[in-house]
Amino acid sequence: MSNKIWLAALILSLLPLCACGQAPETVTVTSVIDGDTIVIDTGQKVRYIGIDTPEVHPVPEAYGDEAWKVNRQLVEGKEVRLVRDVSETDKYGRLLRYVYVDEIFVNARLVELGLAEAKSYPPDTKNQQHLEWLEAIARETGRGMWAK
Repeated sequence: MSNKIWLAALILSLLPLCACGQAPETVTVTSVIDGDTIVIDTGQKVRYIGIDTPEVHPVPEAYGDEAWKVNRQLVEGKEVRLVRDVSETDKYGRLLRYVYVDEIFVNARLVELGLAEAKSYPPDTKNQQHLEWLEAIARETGRGMWAK
């Protein structure tokens, strides 16, 4: 009997890690704050998981404007799918999500273009290896902020 209880406890403790059964949420992007933060039609801010882009506020950092512009081209005014990892929100109350428009994984596209770096924010790390791989390629090929 104790083996069954231990197994049940183990399964229940692992469920939040796999986000099992969670369907992506479809929303419309109403505005783009910067390269890794958007506002959706509910009025909520969404922070992209697993990446960090150069800032545009209060003082623009190198490639901050480029990241913001590309993010706008990708998502502004469009329907996007939001996919949660483990955490619901960050310490600022922003939703933490992977963002997809059509078949484009927006978080990854920004890294691939050299406009974002892969940055791990545990426990939300489901796609981190993929993002880090894309960053390595962007660095090697001198894309965006990795230009030599």
